[in-house]
Amino acid sequence: MRGPMRTANTLNTAPPTMFTVPAMSAMNDRIGERDLSRLKWRCRRGLLENDLFIERFFRSHEQTLTMRQAAGLQVLMDLADNDLLDLLLRRSEPSDALDCAEVHETLSLLRQPIPQKNEERPLS
Repeated sequence: MRGPMRTANTLNTAPPTMFTVPAMSAMNDRIGERDLSRLKWRCRRGLLENDLFIERFFRSHEQTLTMRQAAGLQVLMDLADNDLLDLLLRRSEPSDALDCAEVHETLSLLRQPIPQKNEERPLS
């Protein structure tokens, strides 16, 4: 059996946060290595398409990832795989609890296309 046993007392409690959300003044601080490692583990998904978006995101942004962006990513990881994919593919936009600045900022980074290398063709 995987994961902790849940009892009647723990069913309605909120899951513990992965890392402590800092004060607003620290939201633009870079995420620490330990929190980054935990975030990467938390971002593992069951749908390959989501994993591809997330891998690309970390390749491009892990060196500059802020606590604000990490908080937005944490909120997105609470979604079901298909709901997350709909957001990533622009089939839907964040609404209700997802409609916050952190989620919008992180989602825009996740949606960024892969930069294309400029391949020069020889003149003929």
